[in-house]
Amino acid sequence: MRTAALVSAAVVAVGSLTACGNGDGAAAGGSSTLTLYNAQHEDLVKAMVAGFTKDTGIKVDIRSGEDFELGNQIVQEGNASPADVFVTENSPAMSLVDSHGGFAKVDAATLAQVPGQFVPSSKNWTGFAARATVLAYNNTQLTADKLPASIMDLAKPQWQGRFGVAAAGADFQAIVSAVLDVKGEAATADWLAGLKANAKIYQGNGAVMKAVNAGEIQAGVIYHYYWYKDRAESGTNSNNTELKFFGGKDPGAFLSVSGAGVLKVSKHQADAQKLVRYLTSKKGQEILSASTALEYSIASDVPANPALKPLAELDPPTIDVAKLNGPKVVELMQNAGLL
Repeated sequence: MRTAALVSAAVVAVGSLTACGNGDGAAAGGSSTLTLYNAQHEDLVKAMVAGFTKDTGIKVDIRSGEDFELGNQIVQEGNASPADVFVTENSPAMSLVDSHGGFAKVDAATLAQVPGQFVPSSKNWTGFAARATVLAYNNTQLTADKLPASIMDLAKPQWQGRFGVAAAGADFQAIVSAVLDVKGEAATADWLAGLKANAKIYQGNGAVMKAVNAGEIQAGVIYHYYWYKDRAESGTNSNNTELKFFGGKDPGAFLSVSGAGVLKVSKHQADAQKLVRYLTSKKGQEILSASTALEYSIASDVPANPALKPLAELDPPTIDVAKLNGPKVVELMQNAGLL
């Protein structure tokens, strides 16, 4: 589970990472090396980057870390940042960098590949993947008619001690940011106070799902792909669980957007734009859809992996991903004693 804690970034090399010239690949026969600050799953990004390098000859140095770790690092590095492109699991870290003027505008040709709901109003970055918020529940302890109608209901007294969340994770904090956008600050503060009283806290979505599966808790808020990935393997940590998709534009139907953007300080602007365009292209999205990551492909009309509930059936709330407020969420969660 990715968390918002600041830890040193790991460096992962893709292909040959020998130092190359400072010019863009188009001007140097594909000899440019881009630096990608990556907060997405490494196996997924490595596969997508490998396809990009094969097509363009442009090499990519991947430096991996967490959403807010790398977002804060980019802000702190300022004009000295070596990053050319930043990709995340969730959008609040993208908004953090954007709020500090860190991104260049995304090329119009790239934005044309992505449905408007996955593009921030600033158009300074774009979505390239998505993950659905779900409630995993133990099907030996709960039936569908006994589940909460809304994620907001988990703050009610009848749910005390019966469900879990990974409060410290960037994933859950993105979900809280959706509640904040849909319900407003006062309602979000009340909801968080209810979660503090009711929820058991775990270190990561995987730990939440395991606890649900073992009957330690009856339900837990996670992202969809943890369950689908486990079911695609042995099912050991999910065989006693099912998923509720809230739908109805409930905050619990939030579709979290993974973002990609070109840093304004990049010395390889043209090549960096090519990488973001590839991530949202048909080829890039087909790699995403076919991968074991089991996240939703969202661009270039590439269908999501057929194992997943169809994207068109999710009915998430309408949210401008540019307005998801990570710092305010952290403040509210700290005030509630969840962080």
